[in-house]
Amino acid sequence: MPVASIYIETHGCQMNEADSQYIADRAASAGYAVAERAEDANVVILNTCTVRDNAERRAYGRMGHFKSLKKAHPALKLVVTGCLAEQDRDRMQRIAPHVDAVFGTSELAQLGDAITRWREEFAATEVSEELALRIPIGGSPDCVAGAFSPLRGFVTVQRGCSYYCTFCIVPHVRGRFDHRPMNDVLSEAQQRISEGAREIMLVGQTVNAYRDPANGDDFGALCSSVAQIPGLERLAFISPHPKDFTREMLRELSQIPQLNPRIHLPVQSASDPMLRRMNRKYTFGQFMERVEWIREFFPQAAITTDFIVGFPSETERDFQATLDCVRTGLFANAYMFIYSKRSGTPAAHWEQVEPAVASERHARLAEAQNAVARAYHEGKIGKQFRALVQGVSKKDRSKLAAKTLDNVTAIVPQPPDYDERLYALEPWLDVRVDSAHVWGCSGTIVGRARRFPDRGLAVKPALINLLTA
Repeated sequence: MPVASIYIETHGCQMNEADSQYIADRAASAGYAVAERAEDANVVILNTCTVRDNAERRAYGRMGHFKSLKKAHPALKLVVTGCLAEQDRDRMQRIAPHVDAVFGTSELAQLGDAITRWREEFAATEVSEELALRIPIGGSPDCVAGAFSPLRGFVTVQRGCSYYCTFCIVPHVRGRFDHRPMNDVLSEAQQRISEGAREIMLVGQTVNAYRDPANGDDFGALCSSVAQIPGLERLAFISPHPKDFTREMLRELSQIPQLNPRIHLPVQSASDPMLRRMNRKYTFGQFMERVEWIREFFPQAAITTDFIVGFPSETERDFQATLDCVRTGLFANAYMFIYSKRSGTPAAHWEQVEPAVASERHARLAEAQNAVARAYHEGKIGKQFRALVQGVSKKDRSKLAAKTLDNVTAIVPQPPDYDERLYALEPWLDVRVDSAHVWGCSGTIVGRARRFPDRGLAVKPALINLLTA
């Protein structure tokens, strides 16, 4: 093991992914390597989420797993950060006293300072092999410096949210809107590109509400400025709010050639009574007006969304409106959740929908949306798409995972010339789609390119495809 290493495990949204990247950057500057296993690290970081109850329970479960590692290796520093750390700081230290430090979402700079300070405390000793064998901690590491890790660069443009949806804990744990100066965003995006990013993902809790603190420039102006950075190949963003899209903003975004053809537009419900109780600040009719604007300026874009099922007081009629919306085939993909009561939010105090009813509605909605998603993916069969390689497939090490421009996962066999370093330098894959699934597509690599605008170089098909053709 290196003299000092850090293990980072991230739960939750892209905001947390961006925060973990910041932590990894600070750690690297202090001389740490990023470990692939918690057992091999001097510092273990658990970056938590609290948007739903199962995320909270999972985080506390992971703290329990790490307790045995901390007991066997007392010099290890166990740190919890993220939204749960902000929400449960005092309770967490009672429930998990083995945790060395808790840093809220607004304390990432202090966390970075602590990591730097601890670096001097670690002796050049290795965790014993006996310990590693005795404690199978598991988990998925983040920010490991693999060949593919720099290809997509997350850049945070704002923190917090000021909208206070009645189901959402985010404003309580991340605070109100805090927009970064545009020059800082542009500087970080430029840095990511210089480090090898082929795609920049702008991240914010309500990203299209962005306003430059210096002059009030909006999100459209920000994206247009990012698009002018030399070397930018693709641009994406997550997660916007329907209320904050104007027709003029979408027109401006449509003039950016690097912008990916996918817009995530969280609707949550197609029932106006539910939207009012959720404090979403738009009606379903206003949501559909935004859809019409998107179709006007981005006729080929995939629209994806979020749904909450079983929100307090949701009736069968309310749910049916959402189900009818899904059955129109509007959404290429959707993230569907059963409402999860969050302490400190207004909806937590309202009469709740019976769990069995919420589960049954969720199952019906998922069945309908899955059929739509599969049909959307089936429309790609026989066609060729350019996709950015993500790395080796987690479910099959003989295959690669890639993302098309509309954010569809493509799983492809590794070709005969596969070499990690080569494909990290030439990461744009031309994929022919052979079959479709609910989760995405399977296909074959027919070409690859160094830069997105480049013509693809032919790639010899994998032997497995020749044998099964």
